Parts: sequence; structure tokens; C-alpha cells
Amino acid sequence: MNRRILLGAALIIIGVVGIVTFSTVQWAPTYTGQVTTPFPAQTAPFPASPTLTPGQSPPYPYIPRNIDEAAEVAKNYVASLGYTDLAVKEIMEFQYNYYFITYEKSTGIDAFEGIIEKGVGLSGIGGMMGIIHPEQGPNMMWNTKYGHMLGWGPMGGGYGPGGMMGGMMGRGWGYQPYSGTPTADMPVTKTDAKQLAQTYLNSYLPGSTVEEPETFYGYYTLHVLMDGKIYGMLSVNGYTGQVWYHTWHGAFIREKELD
Repeated sequence: MNRRILLGAALIIIGVVGIVTFSTVQWAPTYTGQVTTPFPAQTAPFPASPTLTPGQSPPYPYIPRNIDEAAEVAKNYVASLGYTDLAVKEIMEFQYNYYFITYEKSTGIDAFEGIIEKGVGLSGIGGMMGIIHPEQGPNMMWNTKYGHMLGWGPMGGGYGPGGMMGGMMGRGWGYQPYSGTPTADMPVTKTDAKQLAQTYLNSYLPGSTVEEPETFYGYYTLHVLMDGKIYGMLSVNGYTGQVWYHTWHGAFIREKELD
């Protein structure tokens, strides 16, 4: 009897270890390549504590009920920053969050990627239902003009680079700022980025393809397609060619292009 109990306990332990290992592999931020070129300086002139204009949008935290409400929340959030050159370009609904892209109206260059956390499941950061914030990962680590927007949102009583998100995301992952002028004209071209992304997916997600890259300052983001439908997304560093798959969205639901 004792041998059976010990054998059963051992099998349970092995099973738990296997689940933890699988979860770690699936959800770990993933990118490739070596850091051979330092990243340009972070220079965006954003305020440390952005707030929404009274009457324009519900107070934080607020969980949009659909993609149209999420689009309004994103637009009001960007408008509240006080920079008239920025606007929301598109918004996508995923299982765990709403994702949106902002761009510079004067240049057409994408500015930064944002997230509105849903009230379900566990996204990349988790525990932030209804919070709107700059997207984690490449948007913070590789964005050479707007990447210092760390820690936005009413969490832990702190805003700005010293807040919770700054502490979580401001270390590691090849982050090496240096003095320079942010530019979307990068050594790794859009064609290069698409090829690098596809090469990565051939091993990581066989059978998938990518759409044309969205160009940000310092990197590109590409939608990943499976059977011709959006499956997820990844980013490619414009200086090193590193590839980082966005593992925090969950299943794709729908998207909406904005004016």
C-alpha cells in the first residue's frame, strides 16, 4: 500500500512539474538574436501622470463592453495626453485585452501600442482589469521615441518610470538606451523584418504567415496569420533583428480600423 501511495505521489509531482514547464514555455516573452547595436534614447515629452478630460470617458478602472466602447476609451486616453499630433489608428479585441495603435498624423509613423485590460483571464501583466496602459514588451523595450512611457495607470499609487510597470519592465530584455535621434529609417528594413519574422514562425508556429509590418520608432510589429486569419502578432527590432512574439493577448476576436 505504501508503495502505491508513494508511486501515486510521484506521478502527481511529475505532472505538476510538466504543467509548470509547459506554461513557462508558452507564456515567456520570446525573442531571438543577439544585441549588437545599442538602442537610441527615449525622448518622448509625455507627462508623468496623464488623466482623462472630465466628461469624455468613464473613470479608471473601466472595462469596455465591446470594441466600439474600447475605441472611444483609447481615443479619449490619447487625447487627454495633450498632443494633437497623435491619434488612434486601429483597435483589436483579443481574449484578454483590447490592443490599439497610435500614430503621428504629421508623419504617418506609428507612435506607440496600447492595451486596455479586460475583466477576464490573465494577460501579460495580469490583475489590472480595466486599466489602460502602454503595451508591455517591444513597445517599452524597443520603442526609441515613446518607449519611456512606463508605469502609466492607477496601480500601486505610482506613475511614471518609478511606478510598478517601470520596475517590472525596465530591466533586462536587451534594453540599452543611448544618445541618438529617434528615426523610423532603420538598418533592418520592412522587407528584412518580414523575412526575419517568417523565418522565426517557420520554427515557432509552422504553417503561419505574416502581414506587412507596422513601422514604429525602433521596431516593427506584424500580425501573424493562420489559415488566412489573424492569429496573433510579433515584433522585430529595427536595429538587431530580434523577434519578440506577443504572448499576452490570447485568442483574436475582431478588429476595427479608425479614421
